[in-house]
Formats: sequence, C-alpha cells, structure tokens
Amino acid sequence: MPKGYVVVTETIHDQQGIDAYNRAAAPSLMASGARVLVVDRDPEVLEGDWPATQTVVLEFESVEAARAWYSSDSYQEAAALRRAAADCRLVLLAGFTPSGPR
Repeated sequence: MPKGYVVVTETIHDQQGIDAYNRAAAPSLMASGARVLVVDRDPEVLEGDWPATQTVVLEFESVEAARAWYSSDSYQEAAALRRAAADCRLVLLAGFTPSGPR
C-alpha cells in the first residue's frame, strides 16, 4: 500500500489566522501519525509560476490515512481557520510504488 501525501499551497493574507490554524491542526496531525516533510516560503521555482506564499508537504502511512485525517471532525474544525486566513489548494497524492523490473 503506497504512502499518502498531501501537498498544500497557500497564499496567506492573515498570518495570525494561519498561526491559529497551525495550533488547532497540530493535534489532528499528531493523532493521524502524519509527518510534516516540507514547510517552505521560498521555493526555488525551476519552471513556470508557483502560486503560493507557502508550500507544505505532509506524509501519511497510506492514502486512506490521509483521507481519514482530512475528513476528520478535528481537522475540519481547524481547516475553517485556514480557509479564512489563506487562499489554499490541497491535493492528495499516492506515493510511487515500483512495479518491479521491466
């Protein structure tokens, strides 16, 4: 079963609101077993435009675990704070699992 990854791009317009979101979201992330892999406000754009002032990458044991975290009541309460403080895009990705020799 591949790992699940949530990639968040945020254009923050209320830093205090994002700080409140981070405090509110932390318990749900810890309970889900997620790992925060990236929090970056200054990515090196190699091609194209990057539509955010902050990028976050979260790792979960599986896509199902990521989906369960996102839809949980505790996270959705925190997510309301994020939505009020930033324009966001979130995607859920399945980790790559090699299929063997070709």
